Amino acid sequence: MQEAIPEHPVTLWGVVEQRAARTPDAVMLEDDLGRSMTFGEYRDTAVGVAAALFARGITSGSVVSWQIPTTIGAVVLMAALGRLDAVQNPIIPIMREREVTYITGEAKPDLVIAPATFRGFDHRAMLETIAESHGFEILDSDHELPRGDPSTLPPPPSYPDAVSLPARWLYHTSGSTADPKGVWHTDASVMAGSYGFVAGYSTTPDDVLPVAFPMAHIGGMAIVTASLLTGFRIVTIDVFDPERSPLVMAEHGATLLGSAIPFFHAYMAAQRKHGPERLFPRLRTCSGGGAPNSPELHREVQEVLGGRGVCSSWGLTEFPIATAPSLDDTDEQLSTTEGRPSPGAQIRVIRPDGSECGSGEAGELCLNGPQLFCGYANSDLMKDAFDDQGFFRTGDLGMVLPSGHVKITGRLKDVVIRNAENISATEVEDVLHGHPKILDVAVIGVPDPRTGERCCAVVQLEEGVGRLTLADIAEHCRSVGLATQKIPEQLELVDEVPRNPMGKIRKQELRDRYAR
Repeated sequence: MQEAIPEHPVTLWGVVEQRAARTPDAVMLEDDLGRSMTFGEYRDTAVGVAAALFARGITSGSVVSWQIPTTIGAVVLMAALGRLDAVQNPIIPIMREREVTYITGEAKPDLVIAPATFRGFDHRAMLETIAESHGFEILDSDHELPRGDPSTLPPPPSYPDAVSLPARWLYHTSGSTADPKGVWHTDASVMAGSYGFVAGYSTTPDDVLPVAFPMAHIGGMAIVTASLLTGFRIVTIDVFDPERSPLVMAEHGATLLGSAIPFFHAYMAAQRKHGPERLFPRLRTCSGGGAPNSPELHREVQEVLGGRGVCSSWGLTEFPIATAPSLDDTDEQLSTTEGRPSPGAQIRVIRPDGSECGSGEAGELCLNGPQLFCGYANSDLMKDAFDDQGFFRTGDLGMVLPSGHVKITGRLKDVVIRNAENISATEVEDVLHGHPKILDVAVIGVPDPRTGERCCAVVQLEEGVGRLTLADIAEHCRSVGLATQKIPEQLELVDEVPRNPMGKIRKQELRDRYAR
């Protein structure tokens, strides 16, 4: 992996100004409506928006929550709030009243910015209801964000080093039954999430990356920073349409495609429909994240779309893009690992007693490095969040191989405990992904009076497949040598495996559905 990360200021606004000074006329942003913006225009537009927000009373330390789709406006707002040194609290657009009430209650925003309506949902009505108890102002973002007079602005934020930075980003992890966890970052820590992307993919100004996942996710900031550091172009897609969006991405000359299993299947369907000519002739790779890669998916993407297949990374809201692949990795490394630690990231693997695992030995993965979060908004969550060496305990299980590559084997809470034996759901999912009739699959543990838990496979069939039985699954598992006790004992067929916007399976939702 390329280790060199371009030198840059410690604040987001400093990085915006640095890039605008270097390549003001290069295009930074495009969208599927034919609009575009250069790096110089990005800086200038952000200054104008910052001035308008300043006129509304937003200053250094003010809190602004925003729930904006993946648009050019969302990317501009990030920089505008950075120019004001305001605290920003991005909220994923699909979150509704329960989550938004909790998040804004924790963030305590002065202002919430969101579209009046988006995809048929009335955000304005929801926010007005919440504002009655929380007391924030609301600004609609359906059209262009307002602009003011830049001459009215105070000086831009200035801090001597990363250590002196205040927390200016409050992200929330996506919850299922529990409340979302508020995660604090500084400009420096959230921008450091880009280092693995920049180093692993060796991004250049020739790259074009369409972004269809929520810009309000912490991965959105990583992509924006990577663009500012290395000059590549972002294409924003506010609503991903499996039929139309891949064609739009192809028209823009995508060299990198992301970012989760449903997207990859849409790209491959578009390619098959397009014919033998490459739909993405400039494609270097598909970048994965949010869910572990599988050898079968990697091979299929490589054969159908071209490029290096799926290059998967691993990270958390508390520590974005902790690992990243290199395009120089072997196919085996790309398809079975999540790459190596991002520049500056350190990984410890520990046993249940806290002792450190050896190379290739599985345990809990713990992290430290420049992208480490500042803390949780709920201080009670800090208890037991770190090991005795000050490394963040991720709750993910895995190992560091002799090559330095990291292999994820599951979650501490994502194991099926059958007859007191732990079964990795990820291992069984990898096997089932290789079945020709299965498009997508989730493996969960459900209560069993005899064994404690039994292994349940929740399966989405390939298009046109009419039937799949538990016996078919068992035969496939035995054919690849999966241990008998790991073979699923329950099969549930679904129209779609539920995933959050970053591709992570909503397993608690499935456990609640099938626990019987």
